[in-house]
Amino acid sequence: MMLTFPPPPAFAAARGRRPVPPRRLALLLVLGWVGQVCVRLWMARTRTGPVAAPDENGYLVAARLLAGGPGADLSGNTFYQGGYPLLFAPAHGVTHDPADVYLVVIVLNALVGAALFPLGYAAARRLGMAAGTALTASWAAALLPAVTFFGAFALADAVLPVVALGWLLLLDRFARDGRIADAAGASAVAAYACAVHTRGTVLLAVHCAVLAVLAFRRPRPALFGVAVAACGYAVAGALNGWVRAELYPGGVRDLGGNVMTRLTTLDGQAWAVSGAVGQLWYLVVSTWGLGGVGLVAAGAALARRGAFGTRVMAGALLAVTSGIAYASSAALPDEHRVGNFAYGRYLSCLALVYTLIGLAVLARAGTRTAVRCALGAGAMLAVTGAWVMAYAGHRLRTHNFIAFDFPETNFLTQDQRAFHLPEASLAAFGLVAVFLVARRAGWTAVAVALAAVNLAALTFTMGTSSKRVVPPPPLPGPAAGGVAIDVNTHWRAHIGLVEQVWWTRVSRVDVRAGVPANVCTVVVPRTAGAAPESTWPGRPAGWRVHPGDTAGYLWAAWRDPSCPAR
Repeated sequence: MMLTFPPPPAFAAARGRRPVPPRRLALLLVLGWVGQVCVRLWMARTRTGPVAAPDENGYLVAARLLAGGPGADLSGNTFYQGGYPLLFAPAHGVTHDPADVYLVVIVLNALVGAALFPLGYAAARRLGMAAGTALTASWAAALLPAVTFFGAFALADAVLPVVALGWLLLLDRFARDGRIADAAGASAVAAYACAVHTRGTVLLAVHCAVLAVLAFRRPRPALFGVAVAACGYAVAGALNGWVRAELYPGGVRDLGGNVMTRLTTLDGQAWAVSGAVGQLWYLVVSTWGLGGVGLVAAGAALARRGAFGTRVMAGALLAVTSGIAYASSAALPDEHRVGNFAYGRYLSCLALVYTLIGLAVLARAGTRTAVRCALGAGAMLAVTGAWVMAYAGHRLRTHNFIAFDFPETNFLTQDQRAFHLPEASLAAFGLVAVFLVARRAGWTAVAVALAAVNLAALTFTMGTSSKRVVPPPPLPGPAAGGVAIDVNTHWRAHIGLVEQVWWTRVSRVDVRAGVPANVCTVVVPRTAGAAPESTWPGRPAGWRVHPGDTAGYLWAAWRDPSCPAR
């Protein structure tokens, strides 16, 4: 199994197939992209606001800031970088309504995410598939929940798969052809990934290492690519530095300290390595076993003596995979949730790549090779799954299970309330067997089976309701005047309200010490069963109360009736 191949027309001629006419191919790619957009919009049709706090809120507030609007004080939270919100910041020039802005985000996610189909087609052709096979394979694979589910949320994970695949395609072409434009393009994409998420930092580091290796053969274009990467890194650093200073004046959550602890202690290393193994297990499961076939094939391509460019690309892909898995696991604190031990979100940006490699094995390899790779994927499931169970032990049952963390395993086990590792592993391996059997009936059967599984999983996870309910504004009165939140209010309520209050920067105050003169609305915590009127005994005379809650966390909003009506 190779990761790089001759250009598609040469391959088609070698197999005795006629290449698809360019106009027809362009039409099919456009229609396929439109179809992908429609599926993504349909799956996200009921989404009207953020639910994944504080991640979504952090990105939405950053976009508002980048558009020239008011910021917020998100100190103490994880730093949500500026590269992703930069894409939808212009929405604030059209509308200020948070629900409308969120709708723009969902549409943008669908438009960008659907690009995985044409990019996937290019990758499939690069992997040696015939044109018709590449079209059906890439369209079905682009519906994987791993690269579709997060498009229904304001999360960087919605665009990272496109960024990662685009980077790999450009870097692969540079490794084969040595063109300076490809080196520059790959460097620019890698630098943008660095601006989007810390996973992009790993990608950029691997990219520069690959350019250093390729510099021995193509020094000038490789060095130019390094220069572009350095400039892009500087721009990304400036952008993120400004966003950090504006939104996190009191500092961000110290994930770097976690990394140092994990690197320098045996317990920390056990945590980091086991978490990385759990991510690899989830990568295989979330791709219905096809990603495991791809991992086996990539490892074989790296180990086998072959084309220099092929081995370089296999090494780059595996290095990014292991680097992201290890670094993200080392950085995360113990949140007493099952996702600390098996988690798919961080490697979801590479799920489509490994799935396409796995599909290429089924499409091109002989039966014996395909079965061996499938058995290798099964062995990977068994080994990584056993490792996770041995390290986590009873914590897989007693720690907090968050269904949002496990869209694919929820579907495989038909249970959204608990985590079942052995059952999910067996189900994923069973699907690999189904794809192997479908392979004997023709490639169309494989593509149809994959698309059917993906759509069924998305429907199970996202639900079948078509009702879209836009929540009313959370605060009483018009969207005007200063707003303050008491320092004792729960962080979930605080971060939810600062995203909804679009007209002013929300300040944090201790109501016992009074409030600034320009504040019209004050939010204070409220305990269950307590009357809203009792939440602020020292309030100014005449202020009126409005009860509310954010994700079950109660609060009360007091408003000065003497404030302007608009």
